[in-house]
Amino acid sequence: MSNLVFHVPRSWFSLSGEGFRPFYVRLMEGLEARGVPYDVEVLDRDTLPARVEDDAAVHIIHHGRFAHPRARNADVAYIYPFWNFDPQGIRAFSSIGQMAFPQGDIDPDIARPFFRRLRQRIVGGRTSRYEQPAAATDVAPARAVVFLQSEGHRIVGETCYLDRWQMLRGVCTAVDGPILVKPHPRDTDRTTPRQLRALQREFPHLQVSDGNIHDLIAAADRVVTINSAVGVEAYLHRKPVVLCGQSDFHHIADVARSPEDLAAILTRPPRKRAYDKFIWWYFGDRCLSSMDPNLADHVIARCGL
Repeated sequence: MSNLVFHVPRSWFSLSGEGFRPFYVRLMEGLEARGVPYDVEVLDRDTLPARVEDDAAVHIIHHGRFAHPRARNADVAYIYPFWNFDPQGIRAFSSIGQMAFPQGDIDPDIARPFFRRLRQRIVGGRTSRYEQPAAATDVAPARAVVFLQSEGHRIVGETCYLDRWQMLRGVCTAVDGPILVKPHPRDTDRTTPRQLRALQREFPHLQVSDGNIHDLIAAADRVVTINSAVGVEAYLHRKPVVLCGQSDFHHIADVARSPEDLAAILTRPPRKRAYDKFIWWYFGDRCLSSMDPNLADHVIARCGL
């Protein structure tokens, strides 16, 4: 009997195993080396609940959101090579969101070098989850930068406290000074440019930019988004973040659950945050790295095997 069952997309099998992500390849190799039996199955979300109840194994679900004591949901957690491996879900739905951030228990001598290495790779390399313009973007200083997401994406729509237009209008109304907004690179809604032009006519201090995300963050006093990975990237810039949706990295952000919340947050000075400690806690402690030579041991421990 297998101790672990992996549930992965059917398309991965059509590539003769080459479609498997490095996280799974390295994990499976580690399990084999340790003599831990496992199976791999095609992910069927409709039959998954019954399948999990059918045996006593721990089920690892790719890009999952299936809460069960014997389920672990796995996928990249905003920044490669770190992965969520969680009994509730990934990213906005992971159990990290319900955890307390133990700021006082974290050794700064561990957190600071970790933060610096990640900052150098992401900020210094000007990289992000989605491809960014290589050329530097000449941006004047701004009071805030707003990063839009497409609510047509199922998970984003489910997690909004404010929709993107409530969020952007709220920022334009509350902030007396230059505001930047960047549309999401994968937003295919043809009405988005029209809506942005209408807001620019109403709020002349709003500027639309498709520039490199790091140039825009660096130019702004604050970053506002629903729950995009740009919030994590803003932490690497040590910039205050305002979130307008459910997130599992809200612990050192301000969270607006209403237009009134957003206005109140934007009209008071931001507080200092322990960016280095949080980044280490989230990625170094709560996530797993696909590059960790002890990945299999960590998974075995987290599965209680």
